[in-house]
Amino acid sequence: MKKKRGGSRTGSLLKSIKSNWILYAMLIPAIVWYLIFCYAPMGGVTLAFKNYQYNCGIFGSPWVGLQHFAQMFSDSEFWRAFANTLIFSFGKLVFHFPVPIIIAILLNEMRSPRAKKVFQTIFTFPHFISWVVLSGILIMMFSSNGIVNQVLASMGMAEVAPLMSVKAFRPFIWISQIWKEAGWDAIIYMAALTSIDPQLYEAADIDGAGRWQKIRYVTWPGIRSVVCIMLILQVGGIMGGACFDQIFNLYSAPVYEVADIIDTYVYRLSFLTGSNFGYTTAVGLFKSVIGVILITVANKVVVKSGEEGLF
Repeated sequence: MKKKRGGSRTGSLLKSIKSNWILYAMLIPAIVWYLIFCYAPMGGVTLAFKNYQYNCGIFGSPWVGLQHFAQMFSDSEFWRAFANTLIFSFGKLVFHFPVPIIIAILLNEMRSPRAKKVFQTIFTFPHFISWVVLSGILIMMFSSNGIVNQVLASMGMAEVAPLMSVKAFRPFIWISQIWKEAGWDAIIYMAALTSIDPQLYEAADIDGAGRWQKIRYVTWPGIRSVVCIMLILQVGGIMGGACFDQIFNLYSAPVYEVADIIDTYVYRLSFLTGSNFGYTTAVGLFKSVIGVILITVANKVVVKSGEEGLF
């Protein structure tokens, strides 16, 4: 019976491929892309356990076992970058994650379709500005001799320099991240809101529910599953959620203490100091392992809470 079931499944799959071969053929470029750029480079992970030598290549370089990991765990700069990465990512999770949900709900509550489109455009527009361009604008505005300080000086007020301040740099990163990406991140929640049956709102009106009650008992349950999925992805990306592009273009030597994250740490070792690529690969592998653990734990917590997880 098992053979027949397996054979019938294989036969139905082959039949589906034969009848829809054009659709399956359209998948070939995507599959080839993933094989070349996602799976083939995985062989380079072995560098984490080797002493890379240019004349030997990746697979010919000598093995050193866990030497790079021992060096990593004894490096104070790595632990500083590790701590900063967690602080930036958890700050983004606490401060940034709820904002797109709130924006989506507020836009959904707007009565005027034209006003909704205008505000949606205003909120999503910053996403299309590159961090390279936006960082230049922010530096011109908030540097020691920037526009903001010139205005404050003309008014006789104290100057501010968040890009040079150890205390202000992290909040500045979180605020600028929210301003740039919150509107774009809200799109997925707005899409989820469109799937809610309008009859539920009509029934709530008949029952005399107010706006807050409709949000609490109709809107929120309608998007809760999407919120849980996004939360899992956010937690899984904590090790890489500090936004390298943003911090790399905004940080400087005076704020290395609070701004240096794992990605900037690896970049500096790889391209500025010329460190062994085996060591930086070990750092990247450690980061990936932590990410897998976090996304697995977050998925189990969500599943136990009664929602559907990713797996």
